[in-house]
Amino acid sequence: MNFQFDNERPIYLQVVETLRRSIASKQFLPGERLPSVRDLALQAKINPNTMQKALSELESAGLIYTERTSGKFVTRDEAAIDEARRSLANEVARRYLHEMEGLGFSAETAARYLTEEATK
Repeated sequence: MNFQFDNERPIYLQVVETLRRSIASKQFLPGERLPSVRDLALQAKINPNTMQKALSELESAGLIYTERTSGKFVTRDEAAIDEARRSLANEVARRYLHEMEGLGFSAETAARYLTEEATK
């Protein structure tokens, strides 16, 4: 997993986004055990408390769950994973439309260009 952080937003939120994307894209499969908090923190080069805060957010969102003494696991709830995937897709679409608007294109023209690119 590739953690890249910027200074504009809290690190734990960026970790949440990275892990959410990994779950939505099935890099972590439903029911799969996640690496330990300490191992994830080492991989991300952050404090374990920061990683724990991010994992708590994901648990609150229903994307992971904890089994006592066994660790943290990706939810088996496909609907929750699909919702995370849709939410990420909507974020990408909003960024695209915002960029195109900044170039002076309407949403309709931006959609047409996207359709044209997809059919090449």
